[in-house]
Amino acid sequence: MTDTTAAGTDWQGWQRSWDRQQEWYMPDREERFRVMLDMVEATVGRTPRVLDLACGTGSITARLLDRLPGAVSTGVDLDPALLAIAEGTFAGDDRVTFVTADLKDPHWPTALPYASFDAVLTATALHWLHEGPLAALYGQVAGLVRDGGVFMNADHMIDDTTPRINAAERALRHERMEQARNDGAVDWAAWWQLAAADPVLAIPTARRFAIYGGHADGDMPPVSWHARTLREAGFGEARPVWCSPSDTLLLALK
Repeated sequence: MTDTTAAGTDWQGWQRSWDRQQEWYMPDREERFRVMLDMVEATVGRTPRVLDLACGTGSITARLLDRLPGAVSTGVDLDPALLAIAEGTFAGDDRVTFVTADLKDPHWPTALPYASFDAVLTATALHWLHEGPLAALYGQVAGLVRDGGVFMNADHMIDDTTPRINAAERALRHERMEQARNDGAVDWAAWWQLAAADPVLAIPTARRFAIYGGHADGDMPPVSWHARTLREAGFGEARPVWCSPSDTLLLALK
């Protein structure tokens, strides 16, 4: 566990600032979360046991509990700074547990408090894995989702058969992002500079960069790869349930 006992730290403020930073990249982020939780409710009901995979600050968990207050959530991540914010945000909420674990460690599921979950959810996190480790992770996730349960991954899934469409979308998106930056939006790098300057987050932020280095980019295979790999891992059905020009929410049903 990360020490989040510093008196007076505005954990909710840090949570909101992380959300704003992420929205600079994904203006339709909240719509994506809404559809994710629609599908949780549709497939496994209103009181699910959820694994928030690569949970970061707990963005999914926050929206899950607002939408479905009878749910319970276990967040797992390795990032000490983001986990500090998550633990501070949800301190005292007995519906929420956080676990520090490396998803590239084959034994990470043994650190979880439950052997199975109704839903495993992740967003904007797994694109830092290359295809081999991601396929291995999908196999582990399949072992954690109960029969009839669901896995959802919301992330960048690039279709490399449409390069002109991709280039046009990317150019417009980056133009709008640059305008937002000029209007004062904080990007990923600037957000981490703020965290490094904070008296409480400085040490976990330094530890975070010692673990990860800079922003690591893995592979971004197309939706077809994700769906096929999840079916091969043991899911019965897998397909997108939402997409934007640059992002996809893919659902796999056990």
